[in-house]
Amino acid sequence: MRYLGAMTRLASAFVAPSPDRALVWFRSDLRLTDNPAVTAALAAREALFVFVEEMQDGLRPRGGASRWWLHHSLASLGRSLAERGQTLLILKGDSRQIIPALARQAGAGRVFWNRRYGQPERDLDAGIKAALKADGVIAESFNGALLYEPMEIRSKAGGPMRVFTPFWRACRALRDPARPVAAPERLPPPVPVMPEGAVPLAALELLPTRPDWAGGLRASWQPGEAGASARLAEFLSGPLRDYGENRNRPDSVSTSRLSPHLAFGEISPRQIWHATEAARMAGQAAGNEEDIGKFFSELGWREFSHHLLFHFPTLPTANYQPKFDAFPWQDDPAGLAAWQRGLTGYPIVDAGMRELWQTGFMHNRVRMIVASFLIKHLMIDWRLGESWFWDTLCDADPANNAASWQWVAGSGADAAPYFRIFNPVTQGEKFDPDGVYVRKFVPELARLPDKFIHKPWEAPHPIRQAAGIMLGQTYPKPVVQHEHARQRALAAFQSLSGESL
Repeated sequence: MRYLGAMTRLASAFVAPSPDRALVWFRSDLRLTDNPAVTAALAAREALFVFVEEMQDGLRPRGGASRWWLHHSLASLGRSLAERGQTLLILKGDSRQIIPALARQAGAGRVFWNRRYGQPERDLDAGIKAALKADGVIAESFNGALLYEPMEIRSKAGGPMRVFTPFWRACRALRDPARPVAAPERLPPPVPVMPEGAVPLAALELLPTRPDWAGGLRASWQPGEAGASARLAEFLSGPLRDYGENRNRPDSVSTSRLSPHLAFGEISPRQIWHATEAARMAGQAAGNEEDIGKFFSELGWREFSHHLLFHFPTLPTANYQPKFDAFPWQDDPAGLAAWQRGLTGYPIVDAGMRELWQTGFMHNRVRMIVASFLIKHLMIDWRLGESWFWDTLCDADPANNAASWQWVAGSGADAAPYFRIFNPVTQGEKFDPDGVYVRKFVPELARLPDKFIHKPWEAPHPIRQAAGIMLGQTYPKPVVQHEHARQRALAAFQSLSGESL
């Protein structure tokens, strides 16, 4: 790649490192508020702020929805830096070459970044830190992503925690989350250097063009630090009320929808925690103590997922429980395609998959329903579902995505039992009782009465005809019958485990 070639040429340019010059390397922390790496750079007389689109072996390529979000998040970060007299330098290539070469050319005596917790990222960071040290450069990393780092929380035996409730109890017993640091009003001036490998944002080619499928994403989201702050304020003043009860309802705005902003580090969990606490103390939070406690526990599940990824680095690709290696997954390309396109014949499943495709997001309760359907109704390997979510979710996260899929499959830590098989009809009737969610994303069913909205095959022919529905033509028949699928899945689990169900 020409970018790598440019950085290789830079390696020959060397300026003695100066402690007055700092390089800040952005990754999944695209904000200025409560960013420890940015805060560390404020002591420097000059600074270089860098983002590298990493193109190297060992790192998982971003999915399409993540790439769209990244473009707009970087644009937002660039504007925030420019308002403070700085520039965001964008490069593309192998960060193992780029970061040491940039430090040499700029004469940076210190390099700062915030930590990541996947094994490939940790190995990469360790290698870069060693290369910088060999050049006489001090490299420092910080916790910019979590309330409690995975290495802090241990079981009584000294090992990793494997069950959520004691994990979260241990976190809360450790200390309260640190208070966030305000965004700096000004930053050190730029280091007077411009490497050949620097590219404009557009050169990363993150946006879809042929075709441009991102219209629904643009209508649904405001990526960037300002968008994250606005989303949090909106949640605290509204949906937090009755969060404990309503968070499972996809037919209304009942959750924070902060997950994409957290995934890109546009807001820190410390900011969320303390903003919620401040609103509660001031009487400005919509929710009561139970609602706030449930919301905090959802942050806790995010922490637990990163804890698992740190201690079990194969989580995205291998069963946490090895006994599932023998599970008789089905090779069913047609079933997988029907699931991906939202054409399974089960309205709540189809609504969720279409919401995902249109908006890059899916309500958490519906994520559990569609994941259960793929794994237990179709008996398709959870890794194929995880891969689809990785490509289509704006909030695709290596820890949350893998841990959640394994939780539903029953193969993960503290997992739902495999024999817990969601009935998509009763799940729809319970959590979307008036069919609002289904009608929004499966409009061909919009004219069905509520009684049949989650089971159109049971509607008498005259009712279907009046609603303009021809099963198998305007809307598919169920790809599998629930009771048959349930019995097949239970039999497979029993053969795997030897358990009597």
